[in-house]
Parts: sequence; C-alpha cells; structure tokens
Amino acid sequence: MRGPHNIIRLIRTGATLERTGAMNVVLDAFEAPKPLRFVAHALGKPFMWLGYNGDPSMPPATRALTALGPAYIKFGQVLSTRPDVVGQELADQLRVLQDKLPPFPVEVAKREVAKELGQPVDDMFSEFSAPIAAASIAQVHKATLASTGEQVAVKVLRPGIERAFRKDVDAFYLAARIVDIFAPGARRLRPMEVIEHFDGVVRGELDLRLESSAASEFAANTKGDAGFQLPPIVWSLSARRVMTLGWADGVPLGDNAAIDAAGHDRRALSERVLKLFLLHALRDGYFHADMHQGNLKVAPNGDIIAYDFGIMGHIDEYTRRVYAEILFGFIRKDYKRVAEVHFEAGYVPADKDVDEFARALRAVGEPIFGMDATQISMGRLLSYLFEVTERFGMETRTELILLQRTMVVVEGVARSLDPRMNIWEVARPVVEDYIKKSIGPRAVVFDLARTAQVLARFGPRLPALVEAALIRQASEQDPPRRKGLGALLAAGAAGAVIATILTLGIEALL
Repeated sequence: MRGPHNIIRLIRTGATLERTGAMNVVLDAFEAPKPLRFVAHALGKPFMWLGYNGDPSMPPATRALTALGPAYIKFGQVLSTRPDVVGQELADQLRVLQDKLPPFPVEVAKREVAKELGQPVDDMFSEFSAPIAAASIAQVHKATLASTGEQVAVKVLRPGIERAFRKDVDAFYLAARIVDIFAPGARRLRPMEVIEHFDGVVRGELDLRLESSAASEFAANTKGDAGFQLPPIVWSLSARRVMTLGWADGVPLGDNAAIDAAGHDRRALSERVLKLFLLHALRDGYFHADMHQGNLKVAPNGDIIAYDFGIMGHIDEYTRRVYAEILFGFIRKDYKRVAEVHFEAGYVPADKDVDEFARALRAVGEPIFGMDATQISMGRLLSYLFEVTERFGMETRTELILLQRTMVVVEGVARSLDPRMNIWEVARPVVEDYIKKSIGPRAVVFDLARTAQVLARFGPRLPALVEAALIRQASEQDPPRRKGLGALLAAGAAGAVIATILTLGIEALL
C-alpha cells in the first residue's frame, strides 16, 4: 500500500486543511513565516475539491483532523496539551480529540465484545452503558460484572480501525521517502526511521492484549508510588480487541473548574504529574507515553489515576543516565557538561566544536531560567532548538522519540494546571536523586557486580571452547596463530576466574 497513489492522500491533507478553514488556524498558531504560508496555500487551494468536508459543527482544526483520520487525531491530541505552543484557544478546541470524538453505536460494541470474548454480553455484564468516552482508536463503556456486581470499564476498538491507521501510516511512509529524496538536508532527522517507530507503536496500540500486559507491568513497577493509582486489569474479560479493567472514579485532569470545585490543589497536582513521569522514566525505564488529560483523572482522595496503556515507553539504563545528566546539567546551568554528554553519547558528530555547542545550549537555557514560566514562548524555543540541531548535524534518536514526545505532553498537562509551573525547579529533586543512585559510587559497584556475573557465566563453557579451538588450530597447522590463541585462552580463563572472585567479593560487600 506504499505506492505512489498515497500522493493523493498527502494532497488531500493540505486540501482538507484549506477546505475546513484550518490552514490559517494552524499557520497562525505556529506563527508561520510568510514564505511558508504562501507555499502551504499554493499547494492546498488548487486541490480544495479533494479535501474532506468534515463536521461543520466542529471548530476548523478539530474538524480537519477528525476528517483526515486516526493518525492525524493523534497529532492533534499532542497539540491539545500545549497551549503555550499553539495558543489557549486552539488547545481548547483540540482537547475534544482526547476522549470526545463521535462514538460508534453501542450495539456494534456489544457485537465486538461478544465475538472477542466468545459469550453473550448479558452473560458477562448485568449492565453495559452507551459510550462514555471515544478517542481515535477505541471507545469506553461503563459496565457491571454479572458475577460480582463490580463496576468496570470496557474498552473496545473501533471497527475497521486497523485499516484506517494503515492508510494513514502508508501515506506517512511516502512523505518520509519524499523527504529523503528531495530534501537531503533533512535526512539527519531520519524520517523513515521515525515513521517506522510510529508504525510499531501504532501496531502495539491496536492489540489490547499487549495493552493489558503493559498495564500489569506498569502496576507492578509503581505499586509503591504515593499519590498514584492504576485500575486493575480483568484478564478473563480481555482479548485482542476488548479490554476490561476496574472503574476509576475521579475528576478529569483537564477540567480545572471541576478540580477546583472538588477542593484539589492544582499546583500540587501540576508538580506531581511531572515528578511521576520523571520517576517512572528514570527509575524504571518504563513509562506511560500517552499522558494527556484524557488519560488522567484525580481521585476523590487527590491521587492521580492513569489509564489507557496503549502507548508505553521503554529506555535502557544507559540512555536513562544520559538523559538524567542532560537534565541535571540544564538544572545547574552547566551547559559545558550538557554539551559534553551529547558528544559522549554520540548525539552530536565528533567533528563539531563542543564549546560552540555549549554556547548554543546556553542560548536555549538562559531564557527559561530568566523568565516567569508564563512569559516563555515554547513555540519560539522549539524553533530555536530545531535550528541548533540542524546547525550541529544532530540526527533524530528514534529510541528517544517517545520520551521526548511524552516530556512535551506532560509539561503541557502540568502547565495547564499551573501556568507558572517551572519544569526545571520541579524536576530537580527527582533528577538529583536518580543521579546519586545511578552515577555515584554505589552505582559503580553494582555495575561491576553485574559485569562480573556476566563474565562468570562463561566459566562452564570454557573447557569446550578451549578444546574446540585447539582442535581447529591443530588442523590448520599454524604455529604463530596457535601461540596467539594460547595467550587469548589464558587471558579468557584468567578473566573468568577474576570475574568469579569479583562477583563473590562484591556480593559479600553488598
């Protein structure tokens, strides 16, 4: 499906933005320069007849994105969390994309549930409500278990959603290929790898068995986190296209008026949502990667409740340490160290100047620290960051896409609760604590212990490896190589012995 016919899909995107009146809204929100406005309108207006009309009752941007399909809706969900980037008016318009999209009929949902779970809905649930929330991929129904009377939420995938997403993603592949061919300067952004990453995320989100598994792992990691709750999974009533989990009572995190009426402290909630994200990302390397307001509630006791685990992020321990050092460097205004970490991790080509890069980072960081949070223009800041990455030839790190995207979303959620929230001040204690545990002396000891254990595992295989190598060398009749091999085997054996001693000794110390 990735053939040239997808060009029509891309043209239709621009045409839909023009036809619905969303083109100017989007360009104004991003403060697009005149040349870009000219090109956008030149490409969109001649093909307006190809654009989707959408629902005229919706605001222009929401109307366009819902008409274009689920992948575009996902993009709108991210923008809805960033009023500091797109403006409060557009952010409010886009917020309906989180969980207030047009639902499909409850009868269709019941058929899907019965088909997936293999028994009539009435046998499983004594009550099954009309849709209470509808997003880009699935909708949710409130139900009551026939066996226990417990209230649950039943998530059901939209009919045909797999095919709809496939169409969008195929068009994105074509767009990435066009960028690769006709815009060599943008290849450092690795558009094909970015779309492949997005494709993988989407495929995982379209299998609710994987989401149930993710929710279970996330719950195990976070069970001791104060002020945080997750609804339990009902495994016996979950399958590929249906997921059942405990009902979560609470106020939507995006409804500030309701939060105030319930007597919750929005400033405290703002700080906690950011700290929880950082804690999960740094401590566990496994985090909720779709933390917009539509997936968060505030429980009556003030706890934050998270649900919808279709997109989860995972980062390895090395990357977590790099990310923490970068954050910590910004917090301390140590731009030289931030620059060095980028070079050490290979994020910036080695032929670039580290001091010059540090000065560019200072130009990014200082305005953040020198202004009230309400005065910071995230649009201009992101624009300058893009200029910096282009100037220094930084390639897109696909392993960090979800982390960076979620960081943007979470900061937007936090600042929607408290516009004066400063990300760096709130992040400091979490990052400092992680730095102490992961980069300090104790971390070095644990790293040595793990390394020794890995080396020691090869001990039982050494005799067989030595014998096989000696036989092979003898058959080759190459004295110089046999001598080199003997030294290598001796070193390997000594290494295994040393590893075993280190393992025993370090375990004793710990």
